[in-house]
Amino acid sequence: MTFPGKNHDYGMFKKEFNPSLNWFSTFNILVDLGYMGFDKNYEVKSILIPHKKPNKSKKNPNPQLTQTQKNENREMSGKRIIVENVIGGMKRFRCLVERFRNHIPCVKDILILLAAGIWNFNIANRH
Repeated sequence: MTFPGKNHDYGMFKKEFNPSLNWFSTFNILVDLGYMGFDKNYEVKSILIPHKKPNKSKKNPNPQLTQTQKNENREMSGKRIIVENVIGGMKRFRCLVERFRNHIPCVKDILILLAAGIWNFNIANRH
């Protein structure tokens, strides 16, 4: 199901995948910081979430991640970049990026499936 861009990813995700069902119990999951709480709502085999920089406080006026945390975040972002590049490639189809004025609900889903198919064809036929 297609959602407008203003909706939060994790909120949409929870609507599509009911947390009370064991959707991901056998999977290793890699998510970004937009999915904080995923491990609390869903049972998973393992999960990788980037480290979040601590909040500024009186006790910690200049919060920083440790070098180990930064290295782990860099390693995770290297894995996530593949998905980000696919999403960016699909956004070449302007109908996915700009406001689409249409009142037939299934057309949005068809457009994203077409864009995904054309993008997959593009990747498969690179020389």
